[in-house]
Amino acid sequence: MNEPPVLVDQRSIPVSSLRQALSLELHNRPSPKVSNPTSVSHVAIRVNLEDRQKEYQHLSSLCHRYGVNPPCIEASCFFEDFGGFELRWEKHLEFSTYSFIRKGQGQQLFDGYSIERVPQQWFDDLVGELICAINLVFTCDALSEQNIYQGFEGQQVIGSLVADGRARVYSSFRLHSDGFSRAIIHSEQLNSYQAGRLIQRTLEIETYQMLALLSLPIARELSPKVSEMEHELVLVNKKMAHLSLHDDSEMLDKLSNLAGQTEQLIADISYRFSATNAYYDLVCSRLAQLNEQDLVGLERINEFVTRRLTPGIRTCQALSQRLDDLTHRIARASSLLRTRVDLSIEQQNQQLLHAINQRGKVQLRLQQMVEGVSVTAMAYYLMGLLEYILNAFNAYGFQFNKLILKGIAVPFFLFFAWWLLRFAMGYIKKEPEQS
Repeated sequence: MNEPPVLVDQRSIPVSSLRQALSLELHNRPSPKVSNPTSVSHVAIRVNLEDRQKEYQHLSSLCHRYGVNPPCIEASCFFEDFGGFELRWEKHLEFSTYSFIRKGQGQQLFDGYSIERVPQQWFDDLVGELICAINLVFTCDALSEQNIYQGFEGQQVIGSLVADGRARVYSSFRLHSDGFSRAIIHSEQLNSYQAGRLIQRTLEIETYQMLALLSLPIARELSPKVSEMEHELVLVNKKMAHLSLHDDSEMLDKLSNLAGQTEQLIADISYRFSATNAYYDLVCSRLAQLNEQDLVGLERINEFVTRRLTPGIRTCQALSQRLDDLTHRIARASSLLRTRVDLSIEQQNQQLLHAINQRGKVQLRLQQMVEGVSVTAMAYYLMGLLEYILNAFNAYGFQFNKLILKGIAVPFFLFFAWWLLRFAMGYIKKEPEQS
């Protein structure tokens, strides 16, 4: 539905129906403003397109439970204070995120999550499947090594100075006893807006890296099948130089089957692998925005994530590249084989034409012989007619030397029979042309 026209200098300008939506897109998913201290429980749920309506109804049920107005059905993000916690819901193309934010901090790190204030039954009925879950603590209080060690349950800690040295981020990138991964942000000079933006980046790094790795199990599962197809193509290429025309046709069927399988695999994984590349770019972008500096004794987050994440992404990209190369190789092999088949057919056609030419020459010779025999036969019958004529003249009293006359008539009869046969053949040839 188009918006009403805009008046500019008393002139009416038609407005696109997309103007409002495009304008609001720049303000979607703003960073939260966070005060110290704060704990965040963040989950990312994969949701099918068919289940979006159920997801909206489930979110609305939580809003009605706490007396909060639900978002409109077209909304892609929703931020609201539910009393004991704040909820930030964001809808993405293939997943949704729920961030439960609670101000304040328990006796210890990762103690008293805001997610505990949401009924368990509501979580049990969540639409979709969990792909990422992280608990994050934001604090300005001093942290000892013992506090950090206990907070991460003795796991190896990754961390660095970020935001030009105004904060520290710690994480383990592992699942802990509660089924969540964990992160700590220790602020030194961050204001509420900067803190919210840093929290958002940290959560996005955790979420996007998990989504980027969704293609890795697919790549590992398909790699043996692709290797088998590559081996089959090698065998076809080896046999191509030693096959008959009948076998060439059989090899074309095999290549067509290989091409069909390859295209099917590419169609099946195209979206997932393209999404992996997009998520990986987002992870790298968010890591670069941290502006990290080294913390003594700890590995940088950027270094850890890229070193551990990149091989998996490269595996997916390598499989995609192998499939593309396999497609081109099959196309080249099919082209070569079709060329060979065409050449074989052309050679057979040439042999057939040569045989037809030879048969035409034989038929021409037979025709010439038949013409000669026909001329002779006609001359012979004409000589018989001449015999009757001469006998008739002798009966009337005319005396002729029949031998001399018949000898003189022979060449004339032969010429006449030859001419008559040629005339008849010419008339027969002209008649189809005229028709």
